[in-house]
Amino acid sequence: MIYLVTASLLLGSALIGLLATAADNTAFLAENISLLLTVTLGGVLGLITLITYQAFVLIRRVRAGVFGARLTARFFVIISLMALVPGMVVYVVSVQFLTRSIESWFDVRMEGALEGGLTLGRTALEHVQREVTRKSESLGRQLSDMPAVLQAARLDELREAAGLQEAALLDGSGRLLAFSSASPSSLIPPPPDPGALWQARLGQPWTRLQATDGGGIQVQVVTPVSLASITDNPRLLHVIHPVPQQLARDAAHVEQARQGYQELLLSRLGLKRLYGISLTMALTLALFSALSLAFLVSERLAAPLRALARGTRAVARGDYTQVHAVASRDELGMLTHSFNRMTRQLSEARAAAEESHDKLLHANAYLDGVLASVTAGVVTLEGDLRVRLVNPAAAALLGQPREALEDRALETWGGDDDGLRRFARAVAGLFHAHPGQPWRAQLELDTPAGHQILLARGTPLSAAPQPDYVLVLDDVTQLLRAQRDAAWGEAARRMAHEIKNPLTPIQLSAERLEARLADRLDPAGRETLTRAVATIVGQVGAMKGLVDAFAQYARLPSPRIERVDLAALVREVVGLYEAEIPINIALQPDLAPVAGDPSLLRQVLVNLLKNAREALAGTPAPQVEIDLRRDGERLQLCVQDNGPGFAEDLKPRLFEPYATSKPKGTGLGLAVVKKIVEEHHGEIRVLDPAGGGARICVWLPVLSDGDTGHA
Repeated sequence: MIYLVTASLLLGSALIGLLATAADNTAFLAENISLLLTVTLGGVLGLITLITYQAFVLIRRVRAGVFGARLTARFFVIISLMALVPGMVVYVVSVQFLTRSIESWFDVRMEGALEGGLTLGRTALEHVQREVTRKSESLGRQLSDMPAVLQAARLDELREAAGLQEAALLDGSGRLLAFSSASPSSLIPPPPDPGALWQARLGQPWTRLQATDGGGIQVQVVTPVSLASITDNPRLLHVIHPVPQQLARDAAHVEQARQGYQELLLSRLGLKRLYGISLTMALTLALFSALSLAFLVSERLAAPLRALARGTRAVARGDYTQVHAVASRDELGMLTHSFNRMTRQLSEARAAAEESHDKLLHANAYLDGVLASVTAGVVTLEGDLRVRLVNPAAAALLGQPREALEDRALETWGGDDDGLRRFARAVAGLFHAHPGQPWRAQLELDTPAGHQILLARGTPLSAAPQPDYVLVLDDVTQLLRAQRDAAWGEAARRMAHEIKNPLTPIQLSAERLEARLADRLDPAGRETLTRAVATIVGQVGAMKGLVDAFAQYARLPSPRIERVDLAALVREVVGLYEAEIPINIALQPDLAPVAGDPSLLRQVLVNLLKNAREALAGTPAPQVEIDLRRDGERLQLCVQDNGPGFAEDLKPRLFEPYATSKPKGTGLGLAVVKKIVEEHHGEIRVLDPAGGGARICVWLPVLSDGDTGHA
């Protein structure tokens, strides 16, 4: 507020200064008065708004009975009158002075003198113009009396005799034939006006006064040169002669003085209005600034009393922090200092009581920090199983924000029939089944992120009849999955060891029996023997395939990591299946390489395409889509088909060995794929496409810059 008032005062002072110097610089004032008046009007409107707001605030304070408001209003009225009365007197005197001063600038005798001087100057210039025209015509007649071949040679002599500055002999088209000048620096004359050439060709001389670049005046004359014979080409004489310097300067001064006087005479009424408006705006700006300054000064005078009143009310409410700076040493300053000392003593007494409260808050904050850093999910509940606190790890496990879980009954978590609601009801049932006792259980939770297996432990916090509880949650999904994978690997190794060894002797024995007994049996017996041996050999081959699949799952080779162009690998594998099923490929250009084993990654693609081809058996319009694109710092490879898709009960076990819906499948394909992807530090997931079918996506990390990829 104080800055606005200061700027308004400075602007008003600037306008008054411009008015004081306007008599010597009216042009500058006329050019910039619009900008000055616009800025001043904006300042006036701003100050009017400010004063209106100040008056509204002051009236509202007076009506509300605010302590010190009436004193502020009294100071405001007194200071405003002290500024308004002298200002109005100065304004009336200034307006009268400006009006009379402007009228004294204009005099009828001055106007007549300027008109006479202008007429005298014009007469002198016309005399010089006539004299130069006469000399030019005389020079043209002299040139016409001599042959054309001598005219150029005698031009300089005749020009000096006539006393002219420059003379040029031109043909009828204006082309220069000869040139003579009294100035050695003048080599080529300026071209004459086209109208002058046209008029001279008609036999009439052309003359004109023309201003020069140096501020002088020159006379230009173009006159015809009479022809000695009608067969000669017409010629023209172009003469340039300067007007005397003093005469040119005097004529220019008289013209400028008359023009300035006429402009001043025409703007007399405008000047009166201009100066009147400027003075009014400047004085209005100054008066409004004085009113705003009066409000500020009155506020400053009444501020200490209002501060003491606010401090007294704050102490009555129990707030001892209202300490006000002492800026003066008068009675009000001494009273404020005593009040500050009293509130400081009361504040010190209260600080001791707040210190213990702060320690308690610090302890709670420390506990919150510990719970936030714990990787296990922790949930605290009241005796009626209303949730009090959920740490970030628990919120992440449950897939919900903390605000959606805290301060709610445990049974109301989640929606009406989603996985979280079923999980919460199961936990609540365990608390009700073991009142006041610890319990432990393994529960399943279905969230949008997938199927999870949580180890839940409930513990009472006290031995009260209805104690508070703490619920600890651990995600053991990966642990159980790793245990199952290890168990399947061990089972596969034992099966490969125990079953594969006797298969070869069985096959050889069956083939030896056929070779020994085929010739000794009748045709019917020989056919029966051959069919039985073929069955034994076929089943032994199937058993060998199953054993080989389990052996491959149990003993995957260690990947030989190198730079792999995954897009090129996709094109190579797709080429093997394009003749069997239609495949659409969408490859993002300029993909970064990945670090992996080409043979193992090729096996991943082959397994995924093989599963897609087998799933499309019997589909009317089979279609497979492969999508490869960049996803952050990983490459995303998705294989999608429009077949029947996966059964819902099979999705949680899809990557486990022997989890398959095929009548002759072993269920080891996706298990091997998952193991290869995990060996490459990747991720594999089964998604549900919008149009039906199955969609399996694999994410592999891209190779960082500068890494060769060899390991």
